[in-house]
Amino acid sequence: MRRNSLTTAAVAVAAISALATACTGQSKSGATDDPNARTTINFWHGWSAPSEVKAVQDNVDRFEKAHPNIKVNVVGNINDDKLNQALRAGGSNGPDVVSSFTTSNVGKFCSSGAFADLTPFIEKSKLDLEKTFPKVLLDYTQFEGKRCSLPLLADAYGLYYNKDAFEKAGIAAPPKTLSEFAADAKKLTVTKGDSYQQLGFMPTFHGYESVADHYLGSWDHTYFDADGKSNIAKDPAFAEMFTYQKKLVEDLGGYDRLEKFRGSFGDEWGAKHPFQTGQVAMQMDGEWRLGMAEEAGTDFEIGVAPMPVADDEADTYGKGFLSGTIMGIAPASKKQNAAWELVEFMTSDTEAVVDFANGIKNVPSTFAALNSPDLKFDPRFKTFLDIARNPHSNTPDGAVNGATYQQTLQDFGYQYEKGSVKDLRAGLEKTAAQIDTDIAKAK
Repeated sequence: MRRNSLTTAAVAVAAISALATACTGQSKSGATDDPNARTTINFWHGWSAPSEVKAVQDNVDRFEKAHPNIKVNVVGNINDDKLNQALRAGGSNGPDVVSSFTTSNVGKFCSSGAFADLTPFIEKSKLDLEKTFPKVLLDYTQFEGKRCSLPLLADAYGLYYNKDAFEKAGIAAPPKTLSEFAADAKKLTVTKGDSYQQLGFMPTFHGYESVADHYLGSWDHTYFDADGKSNIAKDPAFAEMFTYQKKLVEDLGGYDRLEKFRGSFGDEWGAKHPFQTGQVAMQMDGEWRLGMAEEAGTDFEIGVAPMPVADDEADTYGKGFLSGTIMGIAPASKKQNAAWELVEFMTSDTEAVVDFANGIKNVPSTFAALNSPDLKFDPRFKTFLDIARNPHSNTPDGAVNGATYQQTLQDFGYQYEKGSVKDLRAGLEKTAAQIDTDIAKAK
């Protein structure tokens, strides 16, 4: 399961800051090693759960069987901080093939030269990217025309809902528009004194996964204009999102009351997650939540649907927020051609992608794998496959300073929802100016 959040992204941004200054901005593209020679390469990844580690190793075993001359040493539980240190240090013990869960850092990886330029390898292997990968996944694995990574499975965010609670509230189907969603959230909310017996939806930005960029998946929006300047004060989608979210907070009881109730929630990754306990009737979350909720032994029927969309964009219903794992090559590696063999296999070989997706219950990242009859998923998982295929699905734009601009926007959201900032327009303009200043400094 992927655990993408702005908190994680902010830590990753800080971890990579030193790397951006240490790199020259030039990544090696003239690899000379013989990929047919007998060699050993190092692959560093971030998965840590036993089932995930096994799925990674199973895939590597398949690769070694297909490429008997290449042995792969696998090192797991590597976060971006550890990866940063290794890429700066280089050396024979460092990684040749690297992966990261933080798609928001691709702009930093590519622009700083932290990951090698993959274009020469792609051209040599004649891998047709547009026919292989969905557009959004291609977008978040490159920056300003430089491709330094490829997608390795994806995360799609949708709406989980308590079917028993829906039936009790007289709601026949999941909401498709945001006005329907707000109405359903109110119907599903049952108060208990100054708290709640059941909350229709936890709308605050501190709620699990209900962060600004995930909310924005329901609107057509653009973070930056054609000149690379922050667009958040000019694109009406941002003001609409913040206005909608704040009204939903007020309609469901107000910021203080909701935050007090949030204090009673169990851990996001444990059995006592509020959706799994029935404290919250609707939850915005990634594909992993379905398996976790089933394992937790929920005592109600779980429904899955795409997140509702803005009312004036009803024809785009079915889209959603996407992110995922990225895979690339360490620029200091002396075995880049051999490393490419592993990258190409794990990211584009249909059987490899399908088996890996089955193993860790993530969304496949190629068209062929998304349509494969060999996928073994709960029928409800099809919702996430459809979101990944949907051309209207979206992800945040890349930036030279990674997820910093997203954190700046989220920090504004924290202030606005609790009333510390009264003037939305002025607040967005100030936030946009800060984003532009931060990016200028990073450049």
